[in-house]
Order: sequence, then C-alpha cells, then structure tokens
Amino acid sequence: MKALRRALIGLLFSVLTGGSAWASVDARDYEAFWLWSGVASQPVLARAKTLYVLQGQIFAPRRDKQRVDFIAQGMSVKRLPSQDLWIVYRAHTLRWPESVYRQLFGQVERWRQAGNGVTGIQIDFDARTRYLQEYVTFLKDLRERLPARYKLSITGLMDWSSNADPEAIGQLKGVVDEVVVQTYQGQRSIPDYAAYLPRVSRMGMPFKVGLVQGGEWDAPGYLQSSPWFRGYVVFLRNTR
Repeated sequence: MKALRRALIGLLFSVLTGGSAWASVDARDYEAFWLWSGVASQPVLARAKTLYVLQGQIFAPRRDKQRVDFIAQGMSVKRLPSQDLWIVYRAHTLRWPESVYRQLFGQVERWRQAGNGVTGIQIDFDARTRYLQEYVTFLKDLRERLPARYKLSITGLMDWSSNADPEAIGQLKGVVDEVVVQTYQGQRSIPDYAAYLPRVSRMGMPFKVGLVQGGEWDAPGYLQSSPWFRGYVVFLRNTR
C-alpha cells in the first residue's frame, strides 16, 4: 500500500510539473561531488571535475562555550585529479578566534602547494532565516580575510528564497561567489523541495543545487533557463 501511494504521488508530481517521475540520484550522471569524512572512495571520483572536500569542523564545546575548537577532518592533503577543488568547513558557531583562521588558511595553502587547483573555500553553516543578517556580517569579514585568489562558497537552506529578509540576501552579492542550495537533510531528499526551488533564482546570485546520492530528484526544466543556475553538487554517501 505504501509503495502504491508513493508511486501515485510521484505520478501526480510528474503531471503537475510536466517532468518525469521521481528518480534516484545516480552519481554517475554528475561531475561535482561533496566528499565528507568517513565516506569511502567511489569510481565516480576518478572523473570528477569539481570536488568539495571536507577538511574540518568549527564548534564551541558544550562544556565550555567560551572556547571554540577547530577539529581537522577528512582526507589528508594529496594531489587530486579534479580540475576545481573547494575546501569545505562545517561551522557550528560564527565566533571564530584568530587561531581558527590561521589553521584554516594554512590548511588551504597546503592543498594548493600540493599541486591542486584550489578554487576556494566553502562554509557549511545552517544559518536559519531569522539569523541571516548575523551570518552576512560574518561572511563579509571572512571575505576580507580570504586571500584574493580564492573564491567563497556557502551552502544555503531552501527557505532563504521564501522567508529571508531580501536586504540580507542582497548583501551577499559581491561577498559570496556561489550558494549551493541543499535539497536534502541528512541522507534523504526533502519531500517538498519542488515548492521552494522556483524562488531560488529570485535571489539574483549564482547558485547550484545540492543533491544526495540515492535521494529522490526530478529535474525541473526551469532550472536550465535560469541565468543564475550553475549546475549540481552530489553529496556522496556510503552505499551497500
């Protein structure tokens, strides 16, 4: 019964959007990937054109919220075959001491010295809509600190396009080079992603769509016609 209900919902969505029924995200159909800590290598990485590689997390320990720690994670520095490499940092706090910036920039420089084409860094931070202005202030400061050779990417929540203060969104222009909008949570696609995506282009800034490997996805035709759409990034996960 559940399988039948799922199929009927998928068919209805197909009729309403004029697209095909939901399909599972096959990493072999894409060329840009997130590679997170603990995820095993996959054959698709050999032909990846763009990689977003996690290299650390920044957080304030619960037992001592006055302290902020930088925890290195992910693969060790090496020469990767991708043309574009983004170094990713998962942030749980925006109160970064100088020591965090030194560690982060030092790490990025080591990747560049290893012969990689480091495009820039990406900050993965779940900035809730009502706190977006605080995040904008943080990003402006980070942009000033970041060496000019590197670009700045951030992940974004889908509800930014609907509920965020337009003024705050506008301030991101010229500060970040791209926003990768996540259509998944954890290892599952967000069921109502189709309701938010039509508004994403209205932010007026370059964006990519983040998918999760094996998740549900039906590519809407209007994405390709958006002048701000820059493609997809697939979050790789361990599969059996």
